[in-house]
Amino acid sequence: MAYQLSVATRNNEIANMTHNRGPLVSGSSVDNRARKPLRPSAMEWPLGQDAYHFPCNIIRRDALKCKARTGKNMRDRVIRDEIHRDVLVPAHHARIIDTHEFQRLRNIQQLSTCEFVFPSATHTRFAHSLGAYFLAGELTSSIQEVQPGLLSDSDAELVQIGALLHDIGHPPYSHLLETPDVFATFHSHEHWGRILLESEDSEIGQVLADVLGEERKQRLFALLDGQTECNGVPIAPFLKEIISSQLDVDRMDYMIRDQANTGAQIGGFDSARVIRALRVNDEGRLYVKTWGLPAIEAYLVTRYHMYNQVYFHKVNMLTQSYLVRMLARARRLAQNGSLELSGEIHEMLLNESLTPDQYASLHDAHIKVAMGRFANHSDEILSGYASRLLARRDYHKSLRITSLTTEMFAMVKDEVAAHLIEQGFDAEHDLITASIRKRGYMPYEQGIILEDGRDAAEHSPLIRSLTQSDERILVFVPEEIRNSCEALVRARTKPSQSSLAMFDSANS
Repeated sequence: MAYQLSVATRNNEIANMTHNRGPLVSGSSVDNRARKPLRPSAMEWPLGQDAYHFPCNIIRRDALKCKARTGKNMRDRVIRDEIHRDVLVPAHHARIIDTHEFQRLRNIQQLSTCEFVFPSATHTRFAHSLGAYFLAGELTSSIQEVQPGLLSDSDAELVQIGALLHDIGHPPYSHLLETPDVFATFHSHEHWGRILLESEDSEIGQVLADVLGEERKQRLFALLDGQTECNGVPIAPFLKEIISSQLDVDRMDYMIRDQANTGAQIGGFDSARVIRALRVNDEGRLYVKTWGLPAIEAYLVTRYHMYNQVYFHKVNMLTQSYLVRMLARARRLAQNGSLELSGEIHEMLLNESLTPDQYASLHDAHIKVAMGRFANHSDEILSGYASRLLARRDYHKSLRITSLTTEMFAMVKDEVAAHLIEQGFDAEHDLITASIRKRGYMPYEQGIILEDGRDAAEHSPLIRSLTQSDERILVFVPEEIRNSCEALVRARTKPSQSSLAMFDSANS
């Protein structure tokens, strides 16, 4: 099925754009970049009409609606971003950003405990969401320019709003606390996000309904869910792929942003070139022009190294475990009456009927304040986890066996636990494991395709090498018995040379 706008719809859009930007060159295929726009008055369009990545007729129409509904002459904005520089936000989109639920993302760190390894990694979900929003605008504008008639102005705006809101449901410390071990009322962040956006009681739900209207709001949700149509109107797959796929604006932004804020000088890729190389095929899917393959290789290699050297850093994995274990312990003590909780921490750990409003009041600072209280508690396990995080000392140490897999450690885990007990340690709390399962690239059904319809892995030996699964386990024990535990594991597992070769190949 070829995805094209109806002739009538496109002609109307061209007429509107021609009225606002000057006439098209007769008989020419010159795109919008080749035409110098007319300069609107400052009163009418404060930032200059051509500055926006949105259809000018839709922006102006909705800005007028904002004034009519709110009684305020809302101004368009320029938000200065460390990565993308100027992010241009029309007034009606600024209303969404100004809601309580979206502003909450300022208080949720993008990389949870990564700051214990990379001190400057304190950037937030708020900044990342704006970055994804910006890149979505860049990509939809590019598609409209190189494939005119394919993407309507209305759907382009929905894609950008979808990118803006993709992380709205994250809990404190992002993905880390997305677990029933911590939340008495457990839902995925996608589920919480949908609850907040659909709610008539949440500020963001009310503003979104006001800005989009009911019909377009439902189309946005259908788009985010990957549905193929809404109310009989087709939804091309590439609309969802821009927001969520192996080559989406979410991943592009967080890799660039995380690399900049951690200081990790590994790889790097040109997001602008990736965007310029993307097109939409007759099935409505994104594909990459052949000349863009090196940029895709750089993107995937950067992602691979970011996971191995940043996200899966041993200290980051350990501090994540400390934080989850601390909160799970606090929850257990509170349930037993040994710990009194109040405020937001009480709601998070004990309330089994958490409301959207209560959920939207939770952020990282509540955890950090509670951590200080927990560090002085009489329970040694709770205070131990909290004290280690606050002081960043007395950490457990990882076994220096890089070829250790989950299956290999399972054969010797009981013996290691017994060894800890013999040495006077608590095996339940002093034997900490973190499993790592990651593949640098998933080909075919979920993969990145090139203009000949074949998967990128078929074109590139480099990308093909990233399809191998990286599966291993990190094991942490008290520093005093690290050497003896290593000797025990090596003696019992004796990994073969073939196992080592496979691991080294997967991580080369």
